[in-house]
Amino acid sequence: MNDQASTTADWRLAVDIGGTFTDVVLLDAASGDVVVDKTLTTPSNPLDGVRTGVGQLLARAGLRPSDVTAPIVHATTLITNALIEGKTGRAGLVTTQGFGDTLLIRDEHRYDMYDLQIEFPAPPVPRDRTVEIAERTTAAGEVILPPSEESMQAVADELRALEVESVGICLLNSYVDATNERTLAEFLERELGVPVCISADVSPQIREYPRMVTTACNAATMPVIGPYLDELQKWLSGEGFGGSVLMMLSNGGVVSADDAARVPIRLVESGPAAGALAGKWFAERLDMDRLLCFDMGGTTAKACLIDGGEPELTNVFEVARAYRFKKGSGFPVSVPSVDLVEIGAGGGSLAWVDQFGLLKVGPESAGAEPGPASYGRGGTVPAVTDSDVVLGLLDPAAFLGGDMPLDGAAATAAAAKVGESLDLDAVSVAAGIHEIVNQNMAAAARMHAVEQGVDLRGVSMIAFGGAGPVHACGVAELLESDRVIFPVNASVLSAFGTLVSPVRIDLARSMPRRLDAIDPAERTALLDDLRNEGRRVLAAAGSSADAARFRYGLDCRYAGQGNEVTVWVGEGDDWPVTDADVLVAFEAEYKRIFGLAIPDVAVEIVTWRLAVSADADQVNPEPVPTGSGADPVSHRPMVFGRGMDAVDAPVYKRNQLGGGATFAGPCVVEERETTAVIRPGWNVEVGADGSLIATRSTAS
Repeated sequence: MNDQASTTADWRLAVDIGGTFTDVVLLDAASGDVVVDKTLTTPSNPLDGVRTGVGQLLARAGLRPSDVTAPIVHATTLITNALIEGKTGRAGLVTTQGFGDTLLIRDEHRYDMYDLQIEFPAPPVPRDRTVEIAERTTAAGEVILPPSEESMQAVADELRALEVESVGICLLNSYVDATNERTLAEFLERELGVPVCISADVSPQIREYPRMVTTACNAATMPVIGPYLDELQKWLSGEGFGGSVLMMLSNGGVVSADDAARVPIRLVESGPAAGALAGKWFAERLDMDRLLCFDMGGTTAKACLIDGGEPELTNVFEVARAYRFKKGSGFPVSVPSVDLVEIGAGGGSLAWVDQFGLLKVGPESAGAEPGPASYGRGGTVPAVTDSDVVLGLLDPAAFLGGDMPLDGAAATAAAAKVGESLDLDAVSVAAGIHEIVNQNMAAAARMHAVEQGVDLRGVSMIAFGGAGPVHACGVAELLESDRVIFPVNASVLSAFGTLVSPVRIDLARSMPRRLDAIDPAERTALLDDLRNEGRRVLAAAGSSADAARFRYGLDCRYAGQGNEVTVWVGEGDDWPVTDADVLVAFEAEYKRIFGLAIPDVAVEIVTWRLAVSADADQVNPEPVPTGSGADPVSHRPMVFGRGMDAVDAPVYKRNQLGGGATFAGPCVVEERETTAVIRPGWNVEVGADGSLIATRSTAS
């Protein structure tokens, strides 16, 4: 790149570490130009994959590190993987005397009441590193027993002997008054010199077990993310990058690396949230009120519904499930997260035969090491990617633009070996794998939509991730969706999503009060604390104080109930509604969910919520040149379903398709990082931005 271009461009860098691939994206915010690359993730040291990907990307773009002066935005699976695999730091936990067994007792809920061998994940901090201290704060917030100097010293000595690398503190009723937690935290930081977090900062919300397990997960992952971010920032600075690091949160916002290191549990769904924000960006551009995001990578597939132009948020996210897809078998961490469903159905998901002789796919994945059999890195069990190679849907010589050619013979041999016990040939096994994984993803997406009260029939789908475009039309047919959008650079769209995400933090604090007994001064004091914390987080991420937008929410319930309904009531610098407005909003939401409201019963507010955000910079890519038609570059045999004969189908190159060009399936459209498979009965038109818009014309 010449010097003149460098001075007029506004290059921004994004990184997304997935379970199999690390995606990197360069965006010129001035022109909308995008340059992308993809490299295998290095699980033993994730920074190695980042270095490789960023180096390759800069070389491709002809840029120097100093040309990137804007903040580098980063999404990662580091926290999720650490909790799932149990590869966390050696954390200690301090709690009120008599409550040391809370993580073992959990909430006493059995997610499968008939399973006599029911399993739960081991607590993120084991009982032998959980220390109790004599202290007490009442439920009304009165400190009746502060921790003594002697008791704090005894706790410090015990934790030092346990050689802890971090400490989480979760004391009884500290969500009302955190004085005891803060006193203890200051003491332990001085004495031990390790990172310390308190529940009043991580999750100041009612209910003891979710608050404690969230704090424990946060403490356990602080030694994981802290050194990684330090090393990353030192490397970026040493290379000459001019921008700071921003981290993608589970709620779809970005914050400074320092804030992320203090509360890493907020990163638990970092990568998938970035994909949802990319889906939101496309929904706005396509003027679609409702859009299903289908993100299928190398390890997992995610589905998220954009409804009303926004992804739905949930206030509790479950991580590290003992049974990956059984709700209740994991840690219910109290962090705001994009509401999505995730299943073990990625390109690396492995096929196997169960005890009944039935073909199954996933949830086990080949990951990046060794990867599918066709990667030639030691894998021998057929994965979804291998099946797509056997069916002719993927060209082994064109994978990653030819930089990572696949071994088609190894894929066929792996599928044939599984077929021996099924009395099937390799092609039939591959077609079965392809169909099963589509069925699994469609079932998960359908259930996710049902839980939100949405019928997916007729809802358009946007497909991204490395494997998403390969399977999207098949999944859409099962969901009775008649339109699929394949965006430009679909394979790295989650990384792109971080570049169009706002700076945002979602804060919450429990203060149970009946609606008819709220003290306005007390409410103002609580919200002022939340607003000040929000402004601080935005300022640390580089946003100006006057850019902050405040949106207010409440967790409400009828008095005497055990669960709440979240209601968002308005925006503004001050509390925007009356108590009567809150009552109307709560009853409307309660009726939407349960079909009725309960008259003459008092309403109680349990938790107060504040979403603080600043608008993201506008990104407007240049339209692609128009083209009147599309000419295939080649043809090859492809199989599109079980029992179907191979079809000599055309192959198109994505970079040769002009806006307005049309063509029909069956065919594939190849780009360096992914392949869009257009099944029989689908027609394609190239949009002005280069997106492929596939419409189903007949039942296939």
